[in-house]
Amino acid sequence: MRRWMLLAPLVLFLAMAALLYRGLYLDPSELPSALIGKPFPAFSLPAVQDGKPLTRYDLLGKPALVNVWGTWCVACRVEHPVLTKLAEQGVVIYGVNYKDVNADAVKWLSEFHDPYQLNINDEAGSLGLNLGVYGAPETFLIDAKGVIRYKHVGVIDQTVWREKLAAQYQALIEEGRQ
Repeated sequence: MRRWMLLAPLVLFLAMAALLYRGLYLDPSELPSALIGKPFPAFSLPAVQDGKPLTRYDLLGKPALVNVWGTWCVACRVEHPVLTKLAEQGVVIYGVNYKDVNADAVKWLSEFHDPYQLNINDEAGSLGLNLGVYGAPETFLIDAKGVIRYKHVGVIDQTVWREKLAAQYQALIEEGRQ
């Protein structure tokens, strides 16, 4: 019994060290989402630009990226030129302006260009909560039926687009043509 009491702290330390060591190699952008394979959550919120009511049904019809962003988000400013370029190339992008002042969002989009075909004003953060958003930027890939197929946490740059999203987006477009 006495020997076990001497070894218990060592065993506990080694177990904790192994767990922390494993955490060093996890990718923080690969946060699991319980929504993969499920429909985009229902919502009824105003559009950023004109206040027109938008719902889940406005997102249906084509595969799209749904980008959660805010003017307060420094990383969103970094990814914005990439989103703009993707939109110019024909990629469908919908925005969710998350926990932001709408007037700030309108001003920001007029200054930096608006890559979003639709832009949802989620000032209270209710849609973000239903999406399981940790912060911004986060981007969801949805199919033409509004089913969430992939979630990316963090900035979308050219590497992320090329290595993680482009092929999946193209596959959803091809799937819609069949």
